[in-house]
Amino acid sequence: MRCRRGYINRGINLGLLACFAVTFAASAADAPSVHVYNWYDYIGPTTLADFKRDSGIQPVYDTFDSAEVLEGKLLTSRSGYDVVVASNYSLPTLIKAGALAPLPRDQLPGWNNLDNDLLSKLAHNDPGNQYAVPYLWGTNGIGYNVDKVRAALGDKAPLDSWDLLFKEENLAKLGQCGVAMLDSPSEMLPVALHYLGLPPNSTNPEDYQKAEALLLKLRPHIAYFNSSKFISDLSNGNICVAVGWSGAMLEAKTNAEQAHNGVKIAYSLPKEGAPVWFDTLVLLKDAPNRAQGLAFIDYLLRPQVIAPISDHLTYPNGNRAATPLVAEATRNNPAVYPTAAAMATLYTLEPLPKAIERVRTRVWSKVKNGQ
Repeated sequence: MRCRRGYINRGINLGLLACFAVTFAASAADAPSVHVYNWYDYIGPTTLADFKRDSGIQPVYDTFDSAEVLEGKLLTSRSGYDVVVASNYSLPTLIKAGALAPLPRDQLPGWNNLDNDLLSKLAHNDPGNQYAVPYLWGTNGIGYNVDKVRAALGDKAPLDSWDLLFKEENLAKLGQCGVAMLDSPSEMLPVALHYLGLPPNSTNPEDYQKAEALLLKLRPHIAYFNSSKFISDLSNGNICVAVGWSGAMLEAKTNAEQAHNGVKIAYSLPKEGAPVWFDTLVLLKDAPNRAQGLAFIDYLLRPQVIAPISDHLTYPNGNRAATPLVAEATRNNPAVYPTAAAMATLYTLEPLPKAIERVRTRVWSKVKNGQ
């Protein structure tokens, strides 16, 4: 997961909106189109315009800000979208529901550019790699204001550990300068479970009661739960710590540097381990524009198309042939491409049985409300 999907597009102030939609008007009433549903600010600044120029297909582009919003849209009604960006842990649910169309590889020449190791990891959620094309991937960790955290906790702050936030004595001090967490039970509760030494994808209701107790103890020191505005707040110095997506934190860092506001942002991948996620391109079974959807997916499989997206968003992509085209500063940044040692500590998130999903939802509601 995932801001992963920053709030402020480089060079363009998008304002404080929880979620936005961008629609490109068709140049002609009968122009072919493709309807795309993606995480907000999760594509290159010229990708859609370039696709229209190169293909003649008009992209109609809408965005969302959490996996729960995406699944709710796709599982409760006919969405009208052709291509959707779905995280790996959403794939089993969407596949079981019959929401996705198998991908005809003979119509995706760019498939051969993909990283086989990444495909093998995705096969855990998409057996046989039948439905999903790797797009971008990343980690969930801690973004922080270097100077404010040092002022609050001193030079010995546990910046490489979840202790920074999950030990109340630390969080109480950091709460004075502002702490934010993702508003996503599917991403935050596994972190709390793992910190407690419990399975991050636990199916034991009692484990969630333990995670609830931990988070309720910490709740008074958390400014808010939100999956969008924490990026601008972090880059502007309005908060000092946030739990979120790796690329989001690096975007906050870039935004602060470009604003010359004196805010120094860093990203930490805790040594205890953290979630790693993979976002994928899928074609919906009821896609009204199937051929155009496949054309859009294959366009993003071009190395020269996906490499600039990785550079812009500071997320690695799943395209082996694109790696040499990614800027060296991006390829060699361990916050973007984790080291082998860090990768060994990461864990993937999985869909849970409906009964446990309900438990998780109730726990999260209590945590957010502080009771």
